[in-house]
Amino acid sequence: MDKELLRIVIISIGVAVIIVMVLWSLFKSKYHEFNFYDRGNPLDNIDDSLIMNTDDDFDIVPLGSAVDEEDIKPDPITIASDKAKKQAATSSSSPAKPKHKSKAKPKPVVKESKKSDLPKIIQFSIVSRSDEGFNGEKLVSAFQLVGLEYGSMKIYQRLNGQRQVDFAVASMVEPGTFPETELDSFNSPGLVFFLQLSEIEEPLLVFEDFIQTINLLANELAGEKWDHNRQPLTDETIDAFRLQIA
Repeated sequence: MDKELLRIVIISIGVAVIIVMVLWSLFKSKYHEFNFYDRGNPLDNIDDSLIMNTDDDFDIVPLGSAVDEEDIKPDPITIASDKAKKQAATSSSSPAKPKHKSKAKPKPVVKESKKSDLPKIIQFSIVSRSDEGFNGEKLVSAFQLVGLEYGSMKIYQRLNGQRQVDFAVASMVEPGTFPETELDSFNSPGLVFFLQLSEIEEPLLVFEDFIQTINLLANELAGEKWDHNRQPLTDETIDAFRLQIA
């Protein structure tokens, strides 16, 4: 083969390789932010029971009738939370017993909680107490206050130092997104917060930030906090999650 022709072939191959590498880098950077959602649409992971179907207007689901007790299936987190509540109530209501000498009794064996009991995606919510819901302009202002950023999927996210998503926030109204314009005419009955611990390097730290963000937004928006069973989010439930994550 002629040396000049060989040089042209080598240069062409090198240019093609560079183009492929650049295209792959652009493709990878565009989609890396949702790797903790199993590389799918994060809105597909929202519990359908939390989403309110609507065309134009929406109705707020009354907190007292949000879910029938018969429909709630107990899970390890709920069970642990209920036990903590009962123990706290018993210790505060039981009268003090006189001290007396007695034989030491063996301590009961406490089974350690398993991380496998944790749900694949943790979903907590903030629901508006008013029929009007949360106005778009006030939502954006509150999101900016706690450092959430508007993402390419049109939902708000907490990004870490590597610009990867730690957790995200969607609207309870289908399709779960927030508009970029005309915020004054947008209203949402509530917000759904969700995170996938299996894809996070420091899950406990992220969970603490997750809870703090929910608390701050609930105070700022004067909303009602719900847990994964659409019941009021309590300290006992948060502690039960915290214990299993640690």
